[in-house]
Amino acid sequence: MSQATPIARRRRRRLRDPRLWIGVAITAATLMLAARGVDFHTLLHDLSRADLPLLVGLSAPIYLLTIWVRALRWRHLTNAVCATSRGALFRATAIGTLANNVFPLRIGEVVRAFYLARETSAGTAALFGTVVLERGIDGVAVVAMALVIFGAHGGPDDGALAVGIPLLAGAALPLAGVVWLRLAPEQVVRVTRAVLGWLGGRGTVPVERLIRRMAEGLGSLHGGRHLWWVAWHTLVIWTVLGVAPFLVAMRALGIDLGSLERTLSAAFVTLTAVGIAVALPSAPGFLGPYHLAAREALRRFGVTEELALALGTLSHAVFWLTTTGIGLAVLRFRGTRLDELADAASTDAGQVPSQGRR
Repeated sequence: MSQATPIARRRRRRLRDPRLWIGVAITAATLMLAARGVDFHTLLHDLSRADLPLLVGLSAPIYLLTIWVRALRWRHLTNAVCATSRGALFRATAIGTLANNVFPLRIGEVVRAFYLARETSAGTAALFGTVVLERGIDGVAVVAMALVIFGAHGGPDDGALAVGIPLLAGAALPLAGVVWLRLAPEQVVRVTRAVLGWLGGRGTVPVERLIRRMAEGLGSLHGGRHLWWVAWHTLVIWTVLGVAPFLVAMRALGIDLGSLERTLSAAFVTLTAVGIAVALPSAPGFLGPYHLAAREALRRFGVTEELALALGTLSHAVFWLTTTGIGLAVLRFRGTRLDELADAASTDAGQVPSQGRR
Protein backbone atom coordinates (compact mmCIF):
# COMPACT_ATOMS: atom_id res chain seq x y z
CA MET A 1 0.00 0.00 0.00
CA SER A 2 2.86 2.36 0.86
CA GLN A 3 4.23 1.97 -2.67
CA ALA A 4 0.85 2.19 -4.39
CA THR A 5 -0.07 5.49 -2.76
CA PRO A 6 2.67 7.63 -4.41
CA ILE A 7 1.90 6.02 -7.78
CA ALA A 8 -1.79 6.79 -7.37
CA ARG A 9 -0.92 10.36 -6.41
CA ARG A 10 1.21 10.83 -9.50
CA ARG A 11 -1.57 9.48 -11.69
CA ARG A 12 -4.09 11.83 -10.07
CA ARG A 13 -1.69 14.73 -10.64
CA ARG A 14 -1.46 13.80 -14.31
CA LEU A 15 -5.25 13.72 -14.55
CA ARG A 16 -5.46 17.16 -12.92
CA ASP A 17 -2.79 18.64 -15.19
CA PRO A 18 -4.50 21.36 -17.28
CA ARG A 19 -2.27 20.48 -20.25
CA LEU A 20 -3.96 17.09 -20.42
CA TRP A 21 -7.42 18.61 -20.71
CA ILE A 22 -6.21 21.21 -23.18
CA GLY A 23 -4.97 18.30 -25.29
CA VAL A 24 -8.29 16.49 -24.98
CA ALA A 25 -10.11 19.66 -26.02
CA ILE A 26 -7.82 20.07 -29.04
CA THR A 27 -8.43 16.45 -30.02
CA ALA A 28 -12.20 16.86 -29.78
CA ALA A 29 -12.14 20.13 -31.72
CA THR A 30 -9.89 18.82 -34.51
CA LEU A 31 -11.92 15.62 -34.87
CA MET A 32 -15.08 17.69 -35.27
CA LEU A 33 -13.36 19.90 -37.85
CA ALA A 34 -12.03 16.86 -39.71
CA ALA A 35 -15.54 15.38 -39.86
CA ARG A 36 -17.28 18.63 -40.80
CA GLY A 37 -19.08 18.39 -44.13
CA VAL A 38 -18.11 14.73 -44.62
CA ASP A 39 -20.64 12.27 -46.02
CA PHE A 40 -20.09 9.28 -43.73
CA HIS A 41 -21.70 6.84 -46.13
CA THR A 42 -19.14 7.85 -48.76
CA LEU A 43 -16.36 7.77 -46.17
CA LEU A 44 -17.23 4.22 -45.17
CA HIS A 45 -17.38 3.22 -48.83
CA ASP A 46 -13.90 4.69 -49.43
CA LEU A 47 -12.55 2.90 -46.36
CA SER A 48 -14.09 -0.42 -47.37
CA ARG A 49 -12.49 -0.46 -50.82
CA ALA A 50 -8.97 0.27 -49.57
CA ASP A 51 -6.32 -2.35 -50.36
CA LEU A 52 -5.50 -3.20 -46.74
CA PRO A 53 -2.93 -5.96 -47.48
CA LEU A 54 -0.96 -3.47 -49.58
CA LEU A 55 -1.32 -0.71 -46.99
CA VAL A 56 -0.29 -2.81 -44.00
CA GLY A 57 2.23 -4.95 -45.85
CA LEU A 58 4.25 -1.95 -47.02
CA SER A 59 3.59 0.63 -44.29
CA ALA A 60 4.31 -1.54 -41.25
CA PRO A 61 7.92 -2.36 -42.31
CA ILE A 62 8.47 1.34 -43.05
CA TYR A 63 7.43 2.29 -39.51
CA LEU A 64 9.71 -0.41 -38.11
CA LEU A 65 12.59 0.93 -40.20
CA THR A 66 11.79 4.48 -39.07
CA ILE A 67 12.18 3.50 -35.43
CA TRP A 68 15.50 1.85 -36.28
CA VAL A 69 16.81 4.90 -38.18
CA ARG A 70 15.70 7.21 -35.36
CA ALA A 71 17.62 4.97 -32.96
CA LEU A 72 20.70 5.22 -35.19
CA ARG A 73 20.42 9.01 -35.24
CA TRP A 74 19.99 9.12 -31.46
CA ARG A 75 23.18 7.08 -31.11
CA HIS A 76 25.16 9.98 -32.56
CA LEU A 77 23.51 12.35 -30.08
CA THR A 78 24.09 10.10 -27.04
CA ASN A 79 27.65 9.20 -27.99
CA ALA A 80 29.07 12.02 -25.87
CA VAL A 81 27.12 10.76 -22.84
CA CYS A 82 27.94 7.06 -23.05
CA ALA A 83 28.67 4.30 -25.53
CA THR A 84 25.32 2.66 -26.24
CA SER A 85 24.40 -0.34 -28.34
CA ARG A 86 22.03 0.00 -31.28
CA GLY A 87 19.75 -2.59 -29.68
CA ALA A 88 19.35 -0.58 -26.48
CA LEU A 89 18.64 2.58 -28.46
CA PHE A 90 16.08 0.77 -30.62
CA ARG A 91 14.31 -0.64 -27.55
CA ALA A 92 14.24 2.78 -25.85
CA THR A 93 12.93 4.47 -29.00
CA ALA A 94 10.22 1.84 -29.49
CA ILE A 95 9.09 2.05 -25.86
CA GLY A 96 9.10 5.86 -25.97
CA THR A 97 6.92 5.81 -29.09
CA LEU A 98 4.55 3.37 -27.39
CA ALA A 99 4.32 5.65 -24.34
CA ASN A 100 3.48 8.63 -26.56
CA ASN A 101 0.76 6.52 -28.18
CA VAL A 102 -0.99 5.63 -24.93
CA PHE A 103 -0.07 8.32 -22.38
CA PRO A 104 -0.81 12.07 -22.49
CA LEU A 105 1.64 15.00 -22.39
CA ARG A 106 4.24 13.26 -24.61
CA ILE A 107 5.65 11.46 -21.58
CA GLY A 108 7.26 9.02 -24.00
CA GLU A 109 10.18 11.43 -24.44
CA VAL A 110 10.97 11.12 -20.73
CA VAL A 111 10.28 7.37 -20.73
CA ARG A 112 12.79 6.60 -23.47
CA ALA A 113 15.51 8.66 -21.77
CA PHE A 114 14.80 6.87 -18.48
CA TYR A 115 14.72 3.44 -20.11
CA LEU A 116 18.05 4.01 -21.86
CA ALA A 117 19.55 5.29 -18.60
CA ARG A 118 18.40 2.09 -16.93
CA GLU A 119 20.29 0.02 -19.52
CA THR A 120 23.46 2.13 -19.39
CA SER A 121 25.58 4.01 -16.89
CA ALA A 122 24.30 7.42 -18.03
CA GLY A 123 22.05 9.77 -16.13
CA THR A 124 18.45 10.33 -17.20
CA ALA A 125 18.81 14.12 -17.31
CA ALA A 126 21.88 13.94 -19.57
CA LEU A 127 20.06 11.63 -21.97
CA PHE A 128 16.97 13.81 -21.84
CA GLY A 129 19.14 16.68 -23.03
CA THR A 130 19.80 14.70 -26.22
CA VAL A 131 16.05 14.13 -26.60
CA VAL A 132 15.43 17.88 -26.39
CA LEU A 133 18.10 18.43 -29.02
CA GLU A 134 16.53 15.77 -31.25
CA ARG A 135 13.09 17.36 -30.97
CA GLY A 136 14.58 20.72 -31.89
CA ILE A 137 16.25 19.25 -34.97
CA ASP A 138 12.99 17.65 -36.10
CA GLY A 139 11.08 20.87 -35.51
CA VAL A 140 13.45 22.87 -37.67
CA ALA A 141 13.44 20.14 -40.35
CA VAL A 142 9.67 19.96 -40.68
CA VAL A 143 9.12 23.74 -40.71
CA ALA A 144 11.95 24.28 -43.19
CA MET A 145 10.34 21.62 -45.39
CA ALA A 146 7.03 23.44 -45.03
CA LEU A 147 8.62 26.69 -46.23
CA VAL A 148 10.09 24.98 -49.29
CA ILE A 149 6.92 23.08 -50.20
CA PHE A 150 4.34 25.77 -49.59
CA GLY A 151 6.61 28.38 -51.12
CA ALA A 152 6.93 26.26 -54.26
CA HIS A 153 3.25 25.36 -54.57
CA GLY A 154 1.59 28.47 -53.22
CA GLY A 155 0.90 31.66 -55.09
CA PRO A 156 2.62 34.96 -54.35
CA ASP A 157 -0.30 36.08 -52.24
CA ASP A 158 -0.67 32.90 -50.21
CA GLY A 159 1.37 34.33 -47.36
CA ALA A 160 3.48 31.18 -47.02
CA LEU A 161 6.57 33.14 -46.02
CA ALA A 162 4.62 35.44 -43.69
CA VAL A 163 3.35 32.40 -41.80
CA GLY A 164 6.31 30.09 -42.33
CA ILE A 165 9.15 32.35 -41.20
CA PRO A 166 7.64 32.93 -37.71
CA LEU A 167 7.00 29.18 -37.51
CA LEU A 168 10.60 28.47 -38.45
CA ALA A 169 11.80 30.96 -35.85
CA GLY A 170 9.57 29.34 -33.24
CA ALA A 171 10.86 25.89 -34.12
CA ALA A 172 14.45 27.13 -34.05
CA LEU A 173 14.14 28.59 -30.54
CA PRO A 174 14.44 25.22 -28.74
CA LEU A 175 17.39 24.33 -30.97
CA ALA A 176 19.03 27.68 -30.22
CA GLY A 177 18.40 27.06 -26.53
CA VAL A 178 20.17 23.71 -26.51
CA VAL A 179 23.08 25.15 -28.50
CA TRP A 180 23.38 27.92 -25.90
CA LEU A 181 23.27 25.30 -23.16
CA ARG A 182 26.00 23.32 -24.91
CA LEU A 183 28.30 26.31 -25.41
CA ALA A 184 27.73 28.18 -22.13
CA PRO A 185 26.00 25.99 -19.52
CA GLU A 186 27.11 28.13 -16.57
CA GLN A 187 25.72 31.24 -18.26
CA VAL A 188 22.38 29.43 -18.66
CA VAL A 189 22.55 28.47 -14.97
CA ARG A 190 23.16 32.09 -13.96
CA VAL A 191 20.30 33.39 -16.08
CA THR A 192 17.98 30.66 -14.76
CA ARG A 193 19.02 31.44 -11.17
CA ALA A 194 18.23 35.12 -11.71
CA VAL A 195 14.83 34.34 -13.25
CA LEU A 196 13.91 31.90 -10.47
CA GLY A 197 15.12 34.39 -7.88
CA TRP A 198 12.82 37.02 -9.39
CA LEU A 199 9.97 34.47 -9.19
CA GLY A 200 10.65 33.68 -5.55
CA GLY A 201 13.64 31.33 -5.68
CA ARG A 202 11.76 28.06 -5.19
CA GLY A 203 13.35 24.99 -6.77
CA THR A 204 16.57 26.76 -7.75
CA VAL A 205 18.97 23.99 -6.69
CA PRO A 206 17.21 21.05 -8.45
CA VAL A 207 16.68 23.15 -11.60
CA GLU A 208 20.36 24.09 -11.69
CA ARG A 209 21.28 20.43 -11.26
CA LEU A 210 18.93 19.49 -14.08
CA ILE A 211 20.49 22.09 -16.41
CA ARG A 212 23.98 20.80 -15.73
CA ARG A 213 22.96 17.18 -16.30
CA MET A 214 21.24 18.11 -19.54
CA ALA A 215 24.34 19.98 -20.65
CA GLU A 216 26.25 16.71 -20.29
CA GLY A 217 23.94 15.20 -22.88
CA LEU A 218 24.63 17.94 -25.38
CA GLY A 219 28.30 17.13 -25.84
CA SER A 220 27.29 15.43 -29.10
CA LEU A 221 27.16 18.87 -30.71
CA HIS A 222 30.95 18.72 -30.80
CA GLY A 223 32.44 16.80 -33.70
CA GLY A 224 31.67 17.07 -37.39
CA ARG A 225 31.34 13.33 -38.06
CA HIS A 226 28.48 12.89 -35.62
CA LEU A 227 26.71 16.01 -36.83
CA TRP A 228 27.00 14.82 -40.43
CA TRP A 229 25.35 11.51 -39.56
CA VAL A 230 22.62 13.32 -37.58
CA ALA A 231 21.90 15.49 -40.63
CA TRP A 232 21.91 12.47 -42.95
CA HIS A 233 19.52 10.43 -40.80
CA THR A 234 17.24 13.45 -40.41
CA LEU A 235 17.12 13.82 -44.19
CA VAL A 236 16.24 10.13 -44.62
CA ILE A 237 13.57 10.29 -41.92
CA TRP A 238 11.80 13.32 -43.36
CA THR A 239 12.24 12.88 -47.11
CA VAL A 240 12.03 9.08 -47.54
CA LEU A 241 10.64 7.21 -44.54
CA GLY A 242 8.21 9.96 -43.60
CA VAL A 243 6.63 10.38 -47.03
CA ALA A 244 6.55 6.70 -48.06
CA PRO A 245 3.52 5.65 -45.93
CA PHE A 246 1.43 8.43 -47.46
CA LEU A 247 2.37 7.32 -50.97
CA VAL A 248 1.40 3.76 -50.03
CA ALA A 249 -1.92 4.95 -48.57
CA MET A 250 -2.70 6.93 -51.71
CA ARG A 251 -2.06 3.83 -53.81
CA ALA A 252 -4.14 1.64 -51.47
CA LEU A 253 -7.09 4.04 -51.73
CA GLY A 254 -6.77 4.48 -55.49
CA ILE A 255 -6.01 8.20 -55.31
CA ASP A 256 -4.81 9.22 -58.78
CA LEU A 257 -3.51 12.78 -59.09
CA GLY A 258 -2.51 12.45 -62.73
CA SER A 259 1.28 12.52 -62.51
CA LEU A 260 4.14 11.28 -60.37
CA GLU A 261 5.26 14.84 -59.62
CA ARG A 262 1.82 15.84 -58.36
CA THR A 263 1.51 12.65 -56.30
CA LEU A 264 4.89 13.23 -54.66
CA SER A 265 3.97 16.84 -53.98
CA ALA A 266 0.73 15.77 -52.31
CA ALA A 267 2.55 13.22 -50.15
CA PHE A 268 5.17 15.76 -49.05
CA VAL A 269 2.55 18.40 -48.28
CA THR A 270 0.59 15.86 -46.25
CA LEU A 271 3.71 14.81 -44.32
CA THR A 272 4.57 18.44 -43.59
CA ALA A 273 1.05 19.29 -42.44
CA VAL A 274 0.89 16.21 -40.21
CA GLY A 275 4.38 16.93 -38.83
CA ILE A 276 3.33 20.42 -37.78
CA ALA A 277 -0.06 19.27 -36.47
CA VAL A 278 1.26 16.53 -34.18
CA ALA A 279 3.49 19.08 -32.46
CA LEU A 280 0.29 20.49 -30.93
CA PRO A 281 -0.86 19.12 -27.57
CA SER A 282 -3.51 16.46 -28.06
CA ALA A 283 -4.78 13.19 -26.70
CA PRO A 284 -2.33 10.27 -26.82
CA GLY A 285 -1.39 9.05 -30.29
CA PHE A 286 -2.00 12.41 -32.02
CA LEU A 287 -5.68 11.58 -32.52
CA GLY A 288 -7.47 14.48 -34.20
CA PRO A 289 -4.70 16.83 -35.39
CA TYR A 290 -3.29 14.05 -37.60
CA HIS A 291 -6.66 13.48 -39.31
CA LEU A 292 -7.45 17.16 -39.81
CA ALA A 293 -3.99 17.88 -41.21
CA ALA A 294 -4.21 15.01 -43.71
CA ARG A 295 -7.65 16.12 -44.86
CA GLU A 296 -6.71 19.77 -45.32
CA ALA A 297 -3.42 18.96 -47.07
CA LEU A 298 -4.99 16.64 -49.66
CA ARG A 299 -7.87 19.03 -50.34
CA ARG A 300 -5.29 21.37 -51.91
CA PHE A 301 -4.82 18.72 -54.61
CA GLY A 302 -8.50 18.22 -55.38
CA VAL A 303 -8.98 15.07 -53.30
CA THR A 304 -12.52 14.78 -51.92
CA GLU A 305 -13.04 15.42 -48.22
CA GLU A 306 -14.16 11.83 -47.67
CA LEU A 307 -11.20 10.29 -49.47
CA ALA A 308 -8.73 12.63 -47.75
CA LEU A 309 -10.18 11.77 -44.33
CA ALA A 310 -10.10 8.08 -45.25
CA LEU A 311 -6.39 8.38 -45.97
CA GLY A 312 -5.76 10.17 -42.69
CA THR A 313 -7.78 7.59 -40.77
CA LEU A 314 -6.08 4.55 -42.31
CA SER A 315 -2.57 6.03 -42.20
CA HIS A 316 -2.98 6.96 -38.55
CA ALA A 317 -4.42 3.55 -37.66
CA VAL A 318 -1.56 1.65 -39.30
CA PHE A 319 1.01 3.97 -37.70
CA TRP A 320 -0.56 3.64 -34.24
CA LEU A 321 -1.08 -0.12 -34.38
CA THR A 322 2.37 -0.84 -35.81
CA THR A 323 4.39 1.35 -33.45
CA THR A 324 2.28 0.29 -30.46
CA GLY A 325 2.77 -3.35 -31.39
CA ILE A 326 6.55 -2.93 -31.73
CA GLY A 327 6.72 -1.25 -28.33
CA LEU A 328 4.61 -3.96 -26.69
CA ALA A 329 6.81 -6.66 -28.24
CA VAL A 330 9.90 -4.99 -26.78
CA LEU A 331 8.25 -4.74 -23.35
CA ARG A 332 7.31 -8.41 -23.43
CA PHE A 333 10.77 -9.44 -24.58
CA ARG A 334 12.39 -7.44 -21.77
CA GLY A 335 9.81 -8.42 -19.14
CA THR A 336 8.92 -4.80 -18.36
CA ARG A 337 5.61 -3.04 -17.68
CA LEU A 338 4.89 0.29 -19.37
CA ASP A 339 2.96 1.82 -16.45
CA GLU A 340 5.86 1.05 -14.12
CA LEU A 341 8.30 2.66 -16.56
CA ALA A 342 6.12 5.77 -16.87
CA ASP A 343 5.75 6.17 -13.11
CA ALA A 344 9.44 5.50 -12.48
CA ALA A 345 10.43 7.92 -15.24
CA SER A 346 8.24 10.65 -13.75
CA THR A 347 9.84 10.11 -10.34
CA ASP A 348 13.33 9.92 -11.80
CA ALA A 349 12.84 13.15 -13.76
CA GLY A 350 11.69 14.89 -10.61
CA GLN A 351 14.68 13.69 -8.58
CA VAL A 352 17.22 14.41 -11.36
CA PRO A 353 19.57 11.54 -10.58
CA SER A 354 23.19 11.66 -11.59
CA GLN A 355 23.38 8.01 -12.60
CA GLY A 356 21.13 5.66 -14.49
CA ARG A 357 19.93 2.36 -13.07
CA ARG A 358 20.97 -1.07 -14.19
